[in-house]
Amino acid sequence: MRSISAKELKNKTGEVLRKVGEGERVLIMKRGKPWAVLSPVKAEELRPSGLREYEEAWEDIEKALKTSRPHFKTWKEAIRRTR
Repeated sequence: MRSISAKELKNKTGEVLRKVGEGERVLIMKRGKPWAVLSPVKAEELRPSGLREYEEAWEDIEKALKTSRPHFKTWKEAIRRTR
């Protein structure tokens, strides 16, 4: 793992981020002490657990809409009732 100072990170942010994008981890030092680690991240790691994929969730919404009846006859009636 490569280490750089916070000042060096400030001056070479683009270069450092390219290296991180290539899979390298970078240790950021502040006043000579380890401060943070920049590392690549996968999209799966960012998704909160328990959430389904968009396509799967939308499929369920469409099924529910096809099997249910609307509460209002028109969209205008729905707006009137909700105001």
